[in-house]
Amino acid sequence: MMLFSRLRGRPVLAPSEGAQLGVMASLGVDTASGRVSHVRVRCGRFRGETVLAWDALDSIGPDAVVVRSTAAPEPVPPRHDILGSRVLTEAGDERGTVVDVAFDPRTGRILRVVTTSAELPADRLLGLGGHALVVRAV
Repeated sequence: MMLFSRLRGRPVLAPSEGAQLGVMASLGVDTASGRVSHVRVRCGRFRGETVLAWDALDSIGPDAVVVRSTAAPEPVPPRHDILGSRVLTEAGDERGTVVDVAFDPRTGRILRVVTTSAELPADRLLGLGGHALVVRAV
């Protein structure tokens, strides 16, 4: 298990030469499958971000992320950061704010979402948009 808060800001390295591509900026989440779908890598102050599909990653560790391929997924998904997202139930009830995401670094499977009010298992996730993370009420 890995927490995204421990991975954010870590170097992202190219596979062969070990050159740093940038630093881990955010995770893209596919709520339907309950998995990390892609990562966003901040490439430098003026170079913006690169989006890498989860399958492009070779290994994820506490010190660095190594990529297998730097090909971006098509189409590039919209940016909806899960960390800091407001959490609402499908009925519109407020359930806090996302403070962390626990996931399996080998498979990208989300294990739980940690909010300011509770820990939510991945099977409660319904959708993530620009406004909020929507979860199934208990």
